[in-house]
Amino acid sequence: MRKEFLPYGRHDITERDMEAVVEILRSKWITTGPSITAFEKAIAEYTKAKFAVAVNSGTAALDIAVGALGLTPGDEAITTPFTFAATSNALLYHGIKPVFADIDPQTWNLDPSDVRRKITPRTRAIIVVDYAGQPCDMDEYKVIAREHNLHLIEDAAHALGASYKDAKVGVHADLTTFSFHPVKHITTGEGGMVTTNNERFLKKLMLLRNHGIDSDTGSRYGPNAGWAYDMKALGRNYRITDFQCALGLSQFKRLDDFIAKRRELVRLYCMQLPKNIQMIVEKKDRQSAWHLFPVLLPKGADRDAVFQKMRKANIGVNVHYIPVYRHSYYWNNYPVNPDDFPVTEDVFSRILTLPLFPRMTEEDVNVVVETLKASL
Repeated sequence: MRKEFLPYGRHDITERDMEAVVEILRSKWITTGPSITAFEKAIAEYTKAKFAVAVNSGTAALDIAVGALGLTPGDEAITTPFTFAATSNALLYHGIKPVFADIDPQTWNLDPSDVRRKITPRTRAIIVVDYAGQPCDMDEYKVIAREHNLHLIEDAAHALGASYKDAKVGVHADLTTFSFHPVKHITTGEGGMVTTNNERFLKKLMLLRNHGIDSDTGSRYGPNAGWAYDMKALGRNYRITDFQCALGLSQFKRLDDFIAKRRELVRLYCMQLPKNIQMIVEKKDRQSAWHLFPVLLPKGADRDAVFQKMRKANIGVNVHYIPVYRHSYYWNNYPVNPDDFPVTEDVFSRILTLPLFPRMTEEDVNVVVETLKASL
């Protein structure tokens, strides 16, 4: 048994990262300043998106992305139940009804064929989630969106740096959201980003992250600046700080290295795991960023017993995710029949997330695999 607990994910902060933060703390601007713009520019250039808007969490990114669509309360949007609750919560904040579709048995991403079955006259949008870091079939979703005049949001909280048909995630949907939580590919402590190529959406995103106000502090600063501003929409304070963005910029310099290390660790896992353990199928036309490394235990295995055995052995396995419709809030307010989601239910009953983060070693992978084998 390991002496030290091995979590499923962990940030990687260096002295250079800390120096970047301290430099901003000693500067004149610690929020609404130039580091935010620089971070937005770096992500936009990396993804090849025209615009990027930084906010203080991935949840905030989802919220303003949905808000930018200008939907009407009572409208519907189709999304996956196999995600963190923030994805569908962002719809509820705006009075939009989340309609869940089942997932694909190989990728565990949203299944386009079931999405088509769930479209109604009230459907206005689709939110896809790049589960574990692998992009969804975005071409198919763009066809569905065009056919039914729907908006398309890509929740890429898991997928910064992933590629779909040789193009980075961030330009395939009307709006794409990212997260910079500590277990993600790069971190700002907490933080998020929305990318888009649509200038109309950009203007709405900028309003919604700053109370709905039409100007920021920087534009009202200095000897020639005025004092007036106008609140044009009902927004929230989703501003991120400059020192967070300084950390993000410093981390961003190592993003491709982080992803390369994650892919190498996944390769080691795949070489060693027993054949009765099912893994996500990585499609040939896309490259996963491998935020998570979830596996399916054999049918008949007691997942919860395996979880407990591995935790007691100091291996920080986890479960990603509890289907959203199983949470009590959804169960009480938006009940569905779990039998309508056979793939989601099967995957949820057998899934186990194994540790994956850049500071892991080959020996860590060996110990995880051997502990899993002994726990089955």
